[in-house]
Amino acid sequence: MTCAACSNRVEKALNKLEGVEKANVNLSSNKALVFYNPSKVNEQSLILAVEKAGYKAEILSEEDKEKAKLLREKEIKSLKRSLVFSALLTLPLVVAMFFHIAGEMNILTNGYFQLLLATPVQFIIGSRFYKGAYHSLRGKAANMDVLIALGTSAAYFYSVYNLINGVHEYYFEASAVIITLILFGKLLEAIAKGKTSDAIKKLMELRPKTARIYREGKEIEIPIDDINVGDVIVIRPGESLPVDGVVIEGASSVDESMLTGESIPVEKKEGDTVIGATLNKTGSFKFKATKVGKDTMLSQIISMVEDAQGSKAPVQRLADKISGIFVPVVLGIALVTFIVFYNIDSFNTGLINAVSVLVIACPCALGLATPTAIMVGTGKGAEHGILVKSGEHLELAHKLTTIVLDKTGTITKGSPEVVYIENFKNIDENELIEISAAVENTSEHPLGEAVVNYAKAKNIEFKETKDFNAIPGKGIKALYNGKKVAIGNRALIKENLIEIETNIEEKIADLEDKGQTVIIVSIDNEISGIIGIADKIKESSYNAIKQMKEMGLEIYMITGDNERTAKAIAREVSIENVIAEVLPENKEKIVTKLKKEGKTVGMVGDGINDAPALASSDVGFAIGTGTDIAIEAADITLIKGDLNGVVTAIRLSHRTMRIIKQNLFWAFFYNTIGIPFAALGYLNPMIAGAAMAFSSVSVVSNSLRLRNFK
Repeated sequence: MTCAACSNRVEKALNKLEGVEKANVNLSSNKALVFYNPSKVNEQSLILAVEKAGYKAEILSEEDKEKAKLLREKEIKSLKRSLVFSALLTLPLVVAMFFHIAGEMNILTNGYFQLLLATPVQFIIGSRFYKGAYHSLRGKAANMDVLIALGTSAAYFYSVYNLINGVHEYYFEASAVIITLILFGKLLEAIAKGKTSDAIKKLMELRPKTARIYREGKEIEIPIDDINVGDVIVIRPGESLPVDGVVIEGASSVDESMLTGESIPVEKKEGDTVIGATLNKTGSFKFKATKVGKDTMLSQIISMVEDAQGSKAPVQRLADKISGIFVPVVLGIALVTFIVFYNIDSFNTGLINAVSVLVIACPCALGLATPTAIMVGTGKGAEHGILVKSGEHLELAHKLTTIVLDKTGTITKGSPEVVYIENFKNIDENELIEISAAVENTSEHPLGEAVVNYAKAKNIEFKETKDFNAIPGKGIKALYNGKKVAIGNRALIKENLIEIETNIEEKIADLEDKGQTVIIVSIDNEISGIIGIADKIKESSYNAIKQMKEMGLEIYMITGDNERTAKAIAREVSIENVIAEVLPENKEKIVTKLKKEGKTVGMVGDGINDAPALASSDVGFAIGTGTDIAIEAADITLIKGDLNGVVTAIRLSHRTMRIIKQNLFWAFFYNTIGIPFAALGYLNPMIAGAAMAFSSVSVVSNSLRLRNFK
């Protein structure tokens, strides 16, 4: 594909097929991402549709990841060869033009000598444009190749006509220079386009080729692709980890900056998770492989970045619409230009001005404006530990007006600890902890986990419970040693018709004002004690929320905590809008309500119960340290696991959109100014060719400025 008209036509051909839900064709990467129903259409039908549109296609498999890179390298080599050959043949024609202007006649100004030089440029080097034009017209459309083939052919064949009729006016140099300049532009464009996917190349290069593993009591070296789940891998200082796993022996510090963007190495010990492609720094250790091949985090990141780079941002729709009608309109303008100047001046003037119109009008810049910026932007995001699912979400992030933050695991660390215990009714503290831990041991709630961990740290043993019953958003009930136990918040205690005495209520309120979540323990319908649990705020939360506010964003915090505790935590991070006592299933309703108020909402969460809210928000941010379900439901994943990632993602979105708007402005401006100038006779065809080549290169180069994003 050579221009936006091409990618637009392929996209239309795919989208017309019954069973195709959506097809995105990326001019920059020469890839199509197709969502289809296999019961209605198959892969062969998709390939056939592309071939009918005048192109070739094949299914890209996991093993073919290197193929695009090899094809790009092959294309660059071919363009270099063609450019050198073309430039050598064109240079004498340009020199001849100056001799002709000076009125000096020699071998260079001889028409037959010029024909000898221009013909290989026109039909051997320029064959790519004729082929492109043929395929395009066969697909019942017109693209950039049609314009170039028409323009250069007109100049060439008119020169041949004059040569045969003995008229000493030739335009061989115009057609040859146009082809040479366009080839030069295409070469620069191909090199620059290769740089747009540098991030993926960098990620792929992080993987070591081999690994040392223990098999049958021996240490052997094997290719990374031969590692199986469960294999024990040996890692020494300075080595990259081949796959994901869990440390089973030894300790070290590991540089995870390739994943998180965080330069400080992370300490790893027995039981800790390690990620493939991260770099071991100091110690040696052994780890058991848990994820291999395409299941590793690195493979998933590469896949996600590639999907995002193949997607389309809504801002591109305008460019697509224009490129769809662009070439026929230009052909019309060129024809009118020729007729007008033929009638008011001469055939020569009409032809040269029409050729200038054909050559300067190029939809390349329009087609490259958005995908190149999206490719660099999503790649840069991956370098900073920000995975964007698609160009649409990268664009939407800069429009956000409101951010909804889930409290636990997002603002706070998500690992609550017991910080206060008070026992009543003739029960001692250890017995209170034993009963509470026994009941909470069956629960998966983080607060319950804090109680169980506290009991284990104190070496308090407990037995199994009976008749366990979890009441979402309220607490749990069970039988322990024949006693009826209820542990939870006020709502659960009141539901069981148990009275909370004034002095206990005052104590609970005091703890909640300090930001603690209080669980009330009732045994046989009497309150036996209270346990205060605190979830510490992440060090990064305060600064990140401050920066979000400076961006003009309205911040909401939602939590299942009671209002007093929620407000105490919100005060610490300067959040004014607090929605407390939210049941997990109601988070999504709050996001929907805010959207109905006309706000563009970003939701940040990390738990399973955040998934519906993440999915219903305009842009869902999943804290990467959270669950797979939350990450799957989100639009942007923050691997590092803190709120600074939200700030960086929004900044990256603003920067990418600024680049896209600049690209589109220059693409439109260039054509809006260039075509009238050419039509009015102010542009020589050679200058028009140079300007056309420059337009595409400038757009890609502007997108590459995103690589400097900090």
